[in-house]
Amino acid sequence: MTDSFLTQVIMPLVLALIMFGMGLSLTKQDFLELGKEPKPVAVGLFGQLLLLPLLAYGIAITFNLSEHLAVGIMILAACPGGTSSNILSQLARANLALSVSLTAVTTLICVITTPLIIRFAIEQFSQTETESFSLLSTTLGLIFITLIPVLIGILIRHKFSAFANRSEAFFRHLSTAFLVLMIVAITYQERENLVDSFVLVSEAALSLNLLAIVTGLLLGLLFRLVKRDCVTLGIEVGVQNSSMAILIAITFLDRPDYAIAAGVYGLVMYLGAGLLIFGAKRIPVSN
Repeated sequence: MTDSFLTQVIMPLVLALIMFGMGLSLTKQDFLELGKEPKPVAVGLFGQLLLLPLLAYGIAITFNLSEHLAVGIMILAACPGGTSSNILSQLARANLALSVSLTAVTTLICVITTPLIIRFAIEQFSQTETESFSLLSTTLGLIFITLIPVLIGILIRHKFSAFANRSEAFFRHLSTAFLVLMIVAITYQERENLVDSFVLVSEAALSLNLLAIVTGLLLGLLFRLVKRDCVTLGIEVGVQNSSMAILIAITFLDRPDYAIAAGVYGLVMYLGAGLLIFGAKRIPVSN
């Protein structure tokens, strides 16, 4: 099996299956929640889609990250949410409905915002020609790999709910295994770059994670949301879709070195989330 077949066919196919599994977990009620309680959803979107990329940009500047790490951490910030944040919200006894609703809406919106943020990052940090990045092909790729599988999953959930319920665990495990395998692969392939920059990228990734979590919490407090919604926003803003970021770097941009930041973040993001969950379980939260 060639590297090209692996990166251009197998990886996108597996991620599409994961996104399909995410769609199987979504119901019409998840979208109706957007209208019932628009305030926490709007605040969460503000944190994920605007503040998170700004935080990543600030981290890249503050730590004076090299091109591949700076662009990589911006790609990561352009890929918020995912099934991991839903699982962590459940473990934290936070607002799972809000978490799932944010996952649903960011999956739709990121088809547009993610390519724009990546283009901005390449223009700001890359020494190569920006023409090498195609806004259109990246957008179309995200539509086929994320949006369409999610919509198909939602449709099947609506028509065959029993099958969807039985399949959720499989796709959840697939998501975890896929992320672990990609992190291992990136670690091996980029081992020389990683050895040279491991301390720096780890500090940058952990700083972004902790700042993002605190930002989510502060947003909730600023807008006077109930405590469980504050915890949810802390998780949603702080936990990114590392699998998506790695795939974009390797498959769409053909730059495995861009995936280093996402691979490291895929590990350290659970440290900040773990601290948040630990605290949330010891502080009574409102229903």
